[in-house]
Amino acid sequence: MSLEQFINEAISPWMKEEGPDSDIVMSSRIRLARNFQKYPFPVISSEERMKEILDFFKQEYKGQSFRDYKGFEVVEMSDLQQIEKRVLVEKHLISPHLIDHSKNSAALISQNEQVSIMINEEDHIRIQLYFPGFQLDRALEQASQLDDWLEEKVDYAFDENRGYLTACPTNVGTGMRASVMMHLPALAMTHQINRMTPAINQLGLVVRGIYGEGSEALGNIFQISNQITLGKSEEDIVEDLHSVVRQLIDQERKARQTLLHRSGVQLEDRVFRSYGVLKHSRIIESKEAAKCLSDLRLGIDLGFIDRIQKNILNELMVLTQPGFLQQYAKESLSPSERDVRRASLIRERLQLEKQE
Repeated sequence: MSLEQFINEAISPWMKEEGPDSDIVMSSRIRLARNFQKYPFPVISSEERMKEILDFFKQEYKGQSFRDYKGFEVVEMSDLQQIEKRVLVEKHLISPHLIDHSKNSAALISQNEQVSIMINEEDHIRIQLYFPGFQLDRALEQASQLDDWLEEKVDYAFDENRGYLTACPTNVGTGMRASVMMHLPALAMTHQINRMTPAINQLGLVVRGIYGEGSEALGNIFQISNQITLGKSEEDIVEDLHSVVRQLIDQERKARQTLLHRSGVQLEDRVFRSYGVLKHSRIIESKEAAKCLSDLRLGIDLGFIDRIQKNILNELMVLTQPGFLQQYAKESLSPSERDVRRASLIRERLQLEKQE
């Protein structure tokens, strides 16, 4: 399979699109945690009960469509190889927790991969909906409609005083996690993000890495999300997050202009050095690749580099992960072999740009 074919088949359609403020905000996500009223939470449930839930989704939702989200497929974890599971994690379609949680775990995924509903993860149901760019309000609206669609057939665990009941107490209430993925290279270079993080935390929000809790902020990509789900409405949570993200967008743009004004030549040199590494390296580790891709994307946004697609950071940050590298190679690879393959894939991808 050619790289171009692999990219077209591997990257979710919504990832290829641009949304509002997409120079800084890569994606917006709403995740809703829900549970069946009549079943114990997965952590204390039997495999027989979990199988009943999985069978219910297969019977009621396999092949179904909801508005723009067509052809839902039930992807069972027990049917996948380890590399295939890892690819789903790298595409943010499932969480790492889902992989080994239960042999009756699955994901209900729409054809365009914009919606993924995890089944028998920490909770019975976890609805995830993505939009490109900064579209939190739209994501919330669509996620709420999907939630209503499921609730037509599912009796949720709900308490009049506490709200939606979840396995983890931190999700009780709305059961919602709203998040945005942001590329903040200028704030990272000027060390402002380190000073901003404590203030953001005090507002009930949290700053994490690209794969959420416990992950690193590779390539200057940060995930900003709410921590509080109890005592606030979904709209209030999104409004609070929206306000902070808007400020981060403004601060990032100011920091980019400051860097251009004070050290434009040095910044341009950094961008082109990273571009050179990506174009010519024969071995590259994931951290170095992420750093260089971040610089390249910044160079594209600032106009230093043209004739390269703006979404190349979104694309290559996924394609150069271990699961995707091994899927493309069609074999298991050692860490050192992955470093060679990563460099080769990046060179091939940049070569495709010249051919267009």
